[in-house]
Amino acid sequence: MKKHFLFLIALTNLTVVLPQQITIHIKNSEVDKAVLYSLEGEKSFIIDTVYKGAKEIFQIPVSHKLSTGFYRLSLNNDKRVDFIYDNEEVILETDANNIFDRLKVIESKSNKLFYSFLKLNKQYKTKSEVLQLVLARYPNNDEYYQTTKNRLVQLQKEYSSFVNNESQRNANSFIARYFQSAQLPVIDPNLTSDKQLTWLKEHSLDNVDFNDAGLIYSDCFTNKSIEYLMYYRNPNLPKEHLEKEFVKAVDTLLTKAKVNRLVYQHITEYLIDGFKKFGFDEIIDYILNKYVIEDDLCLNEEIESSVKKRIEQAKLLTKELIAPQITLPDINGKSISLSSITAIKTLIVFYAAWCPHCQELLPQIAKLYDYQKKKEVEVFAVSLDSKREEWINFIKENNLKWINVNDEKGWDGKSADDYYIYATPTMILVDKDMKIISKPMKIEDIETYFR
Repeated sequence: MKKHFLFLIALTNLTVVLPQQITIHIKNSEVDKAVLYSLEGEKSFIIDTVYKGAKEIFQIPVSHKLSTGFYRLSLNNDKRVDFIYDNEEVILETDANNIFDRLKVIESKSNKLFYSFLKLNKQYKTKSEVLQLVLARYPNNDEYYQTTKNRLVQLQKEYSSFVNNESQRNANSFIARYFQSAQLPVIDPNLTSDKQLTWLKEHSLDNVDFNDAGLIYSDCFTNKSIEYLMYYRNPNLPKEHLEKEFVKAVDTLLTKAKVNRLVYQHITEYLIDGFKKFGFDEIIDYILNKYVIEDDLCLNEEIESSVKKRIEQAKLLTKELIAPQITLPDINGKSISLSSITAIKTLIVFYAAWCPHCQELLPQIAKLYDYQKKKEVEVFAVSLDSKREEWINFIKENNLKWINVNDEKGWDGKSADDYYIYATPTMILVDKDMKIISKPMKIEDIETYFR
């Protein structure tokens, strides 16, 4: 009898720790199947296809053994349900015609808190920004000013109370840790506008636990990164000055992230992807050189080949190393080798006639080249054009008098491969022994060499 009793206790305990069901009831859904994704910041990874059952219910079986984190059930590109799995049963109900506003959490404490947090964040951000705007422009000796200030203080207390109370009830739970790191900064209303921005740059990341690798499986670190970058954004600045401002933000974010290797990698990949979308190439190179290469940081295998080539170029084509040999035909079909050039220095330029940046840069280099007092710098221009006629026309139109060669295989050619070319134009300056002197990024970087 005792053995049977112990068996029942063990069976009961086993039942308790098994993963729970995830049930999502989507009314008015026209699709018969959806795709389940796990989320890491802005990245999503397919887990399985989930088929609609009776009564418009999508049920994710316990056999998936999901880990704690953010998930998404996607009906199509526009309709999706995001939820948290935190080792508890999840039952959600919504309408396909308005998924977010009509979503109800029937079961799951974590998801109830999560959706309350999302709504609270939205309301707090909207209201606090309006109140701050009034305080910034209203006379501070007016009664309405103090009324507005009191309302802001009350709003801040309500927001902080929710975040801190809920995160303290079970401090080790995923949702509590998420609240602590994802919360919006609460600014002292007594600070002036300029001091508020300074404070945000210095303290807005104070509550973020960069050592919590579990938060990678949420939008926490990516949201805080973009939020922090926005404090350095100034649309009135020219691009080169804006890049310098963003570099300051990058240094702060990645220095803090270094406490945890996985978090460090996660944020680094996010920053590289983001800056690539907006064409901030100099910031990407800065991140690769100062952080990825210097700290030997391993990036995700799925990272784009162009970024991989950037890393390889930075690692393998460094100063003082011998540049790879290039032998290609010129405009007359005669083969010319890089090593045959006798000039004191040679500027190797990889370009393509169709490339807008090349169309701007090469005529600028041509002016420097033509006006040299002594021909101390030769230019070895390597065209990656597959269409010979376009290449020849480009040379003639811009009156390029230096050494012009062409690799008709373009990006798939040996020269592009040997130099890990990931973008055009790419410049590399070598000495007479083919040792690399530098890898200039823009025209200002090479002006001093042409005299």
